[in-house]
Amino acid sequence: MEKINVIREVRELKTHLSYSKNVGFFFGAGTSCALKIPNVEQLTTGIEAKLTGDFLGNFKIVKADLETAITDRKINIEDILNHIRRIREITGEKDNKKYEGVTGESAKLLDKEICTIIYDIIAEKEAQADIEKTKKFFAWLSLLNRDFSKEVFTTNYDLIIEKSLEASQIPYFDGFVGSYEPFFWQESIDQFVNKKDLTQNWIRLWKIHGSLSWFWKLDPKTKSQKIIRIGKIENIKKEENELVIYPSKEKYDSSKKQPFIAYFDRLKNYLLSGELLFVFTGYSFSDQHRNEIIFNCLRQNNRLTALVFFFQDSEVESLHKQTSSYMNLNVFGPKKAIINGNLGEWEYISTDLKPNEKADSYWDETDGKFKLGDFNELVNFLISNSGKKEAIDTIVK
Repeated sequence: MEKINVIREVRELKTHLSYSKNVGFFFGAGTSCALKIPNVEQLTTGIEAKLTGDFLGNFKIVKADLETAITDRKINIEDILNHIRRIREITGEKDNKKYEGVTGESAKLLDKEICTIIYDIIAEKEAQADIEKTKKFFAWLSLLNRDFSKEVFTTNYDLIIEKSLEASQIPYFDGFVGSYEPFFWQESIDQFVNKKDLTQNWIRLWKIHGSLSWFWKLDPKTKSQKIIRIGKIENIKKEENELVIYPSKEKYDSSKKQPFIAYFDRLKNYLLSGELLFVFTGYSFSDQHRNEIIFNCLRQNNRLTALVFFFQDSEVESLHKQTSSYMNLNVFGPKKAIINGNLGEWEYISTDLKPNEKADSYWDETDGKFKLGDFNELVNFLISNSGKKEAIDTIVK
């Protein structure tokens, strides 16, 4: 395996960040895990531990049924929710129709119970989380070049990003409009704003797996479901409407585009929009549908440069099997990397450093590894190389 000079590549990385006018981000579960918010595997274990009675019995039936179909990896809560919602659909949510012994009515109740537990687990961890790093990241992002809107796509349901932005009074937009029961406005996502638009410098936040603040609500006129956004909720168990996370239900008004479809279209159009530096952090590339969009855009747009920061080298190796031909994709892991399509191991030669040049913001000499796969370390690196530390601290405070 070839050696890759980490000092040289980080210099190149700094150049990218300094001269790219248009920069976007994709946050995966790892960014929230860095703040001690549970990931999908941890949620799956936590939910099963909290379910009782028929809820637990039906949960195990659904999980066991899935394990006969998905044999190459562990079943997670998103798989289970997806399956429960298929049961709801094929049974019409009726009590006299069953799938593997689970009635439609039971599936509906189990779905809501699981989402309620997810809300409680994440909300509890959110309340304990130190969001200082996330606040600093968005302060840094808000100070970037103002010729382009700043776009952040995330698979995370939690409200860490919203809390961080609002705590620092940084304006953002997520596709919802209104104040009483904000509703999703498709047209606001279909178009890109121009430089004269006052909202151009608002951060765009696209939550492609739903959110702890989104709920299904029946529209009495159309008899179809719409998605509304609700603010702080004191007791999720008293909320009548169902939570919208990991959306797989086909219950939205068919005449309108679901937020999740609109967000995927936005992702594709954004990646094809011209010159762009797009950064992935905390994302494992485990979703094939999403990967297909990303890889297609990398092939079609030669002005798109993607940077991927991984927490584990196994993720680097896995991605290399899919992307060895992509010259505009650079991947950074703790001890391995993919540069110009080639998989290699990091090599750190301290004598390559220039006078007054330091590597401690990205390299751990004790363990001999690259640090920026950790979201907290990535934020530190971005700020230390921005020359705007004082301005960022002022925004955060």
